[in-house]
Amino acid sequence: MRILMVAAENDAIAGMKVGGVADVIRDIPQALAKLEQTLDVIVPDYGLIIDREPHQWVANIQVSFKGQSEHVGLYKLTKQNGETNVQQWLVKHDLFAIGGKGQVYCNDPDNRPFASDATKFALFSAAVTEALHQQALPRPDYIHLHDWHSACVAVLMKSAPCYHDIAQIPRVFTVHNIALQGIRPFKDDDSAFETWFPHLSYNGEVICDPRYPHCFNPMRAAINLCDKVHVVSPSYAQEVIQPSQPELGFFGGEGIEADLQHAQARGRLSGILNGCEYGVQYNSDTSLDDFYLVAEKEILRWAGQNSVLQSAHYLASQRLLGWQNTPSEGPLVTSVGRLTDQKMLLMRAGGLQKTLDVLKSKDARLIILGSGDQTLEQELTKVMAINDNFLFLNGFALGLSNQIYSLGDLFLMPSSFEPCGISQMLAMRAGQPCLVHAVGGLKDTVLDMENGFAFTGESLKLQLNALLASLEQALNIYSDHPEQWHAIAEKAKQTRFTWQDSAKKYLTQLYI
Repeated sequence: MRILMVAAENDAIAGMKVGGVADVIRDIPQALAKLEQTLDVIVPDYGLIIDREPHQWVANIQVSFKGQSEHVGLYKLTKQNGETNVQQWLVKHDLFAIGGKGQVYCNDPDNRPFASDATKFALFSAAVTEALHQQALPRPDYIHLHDWHSACVAVLMKSAPCYHDIAQIPRVFTVHNIALQGIRPFKDDDSAFETWFPHLSYNGEVICDPRYPHCFNPMRAAINLCDKVHVVSPSYAQEVIQPSQPELGFFGGEGIEADLQHAQARGRLSGILNGCEYGVQYNSDTSLDDFYLVAEKEILRWAGQNSVLQSAHYLASQRLLGWQNTPSEGPLVTSVGRLTDQKMLLMRAGGLQKTLDVLKSKDARLIILGSGDQTLEQELTKVMAINDNFLFLNGFALGLSNQIYSLGDLFLMPSSFEPCGISQMLAMRAGQPCLVHAVGGLKDTVLDMENGFAFTGESLKLQLNALLASLEQALNIYSDHPEQWHAIAEKAKQTRFTWQDSAKKYLTQLYI
């Protein structure tokens, strides 16, 4: 069986990772290939990747877009990493680098959300569809679309008469993060559905946003126009069919729960947990001094990327120096990930300061590594300035994150919602128990008092109180019951979520 995966990110190619979807697109094709499937994986070039990777030109694709013919280059990479029956493809066009060379996503103003990205991914989808129609890409048995960025493939295959030859190829759609739906107007904007595809007849009732009927919702369109819909954990599959209630701290279907309920009722919705690679060997000899040295180098590198020294980098450098001069025997609590409301909401409303107060009472220190929302970055920087038990590293480096996973005693992941999560798997892989909000994939991977610690709550206030109580309980076990702590840490290290298990479920639930 041949499967074409279409996505915005792919960590199998250097420079193509922003979030967890890149890990999935890197790993699941390899796992499926081990089960004797043939995979093609296609992503945009973003104006830089072809310059870095050995490649072969395949075709120039003429794509009708915004009322004119666009020339899009199709390339396949010639350097083989992993299974031989996985082929990586790239499409090249100047529009894919609209945010700057190598930039996967753009940061559009709040009054035009997704505008730049929606246009470039609409062209990307059109190029993939046309490449299939022209047989420049091998004809797959299944087309697997990932998140809203690839959704227009399903719309074009279903709505454009010229694609009748490929319209019957079964389509699978994976929702990685339902909070990001790529919504744009149908018309009257340069980044609008009818601007991209001015001659396309479409069923607006199927692809519109239920809250804003004058807008095109790519994620809803793909859910309704694909044969199978996949979310990335069993618990998340139950959450997304319920309406969100943010006032109670619950995040579900984010406006498209009715479509997901419809998919579930017809056996089209599956929840399959993502996997994790377990071949990574952490250096057990890594010390805090080693971490301090690497962290200082990374802070200097980040600082050098701007002409003005950022407060976060200056304060972090000073905090590192202070910690080196005043070692602590207490536990080290860590967190690694993108800084978004989803990941950090429970740390708002004074929650971070209350967390640090609990840690201080136990002589514990907190390290957060990450970047993202600028408001959250500024808030974390301000809190770091007045708490000497907190180090905020405003950036990301793989080597640094691996050291944090291996050195930390307790990993903190208080997400408001979590489709699957990878950070908790990486921390557990290194033998670091996690303290999580028991939602989505966190609920499916971390079991309270078995391989970690989990809390719940029916409102933001109750969730925050439960987080603090769970944190205090975990720290008490760490200090007063070392044998119990060791058992929990060892259980975390031995817990497995393999891509091979996920791939087998893909074959029995998605590609049928």
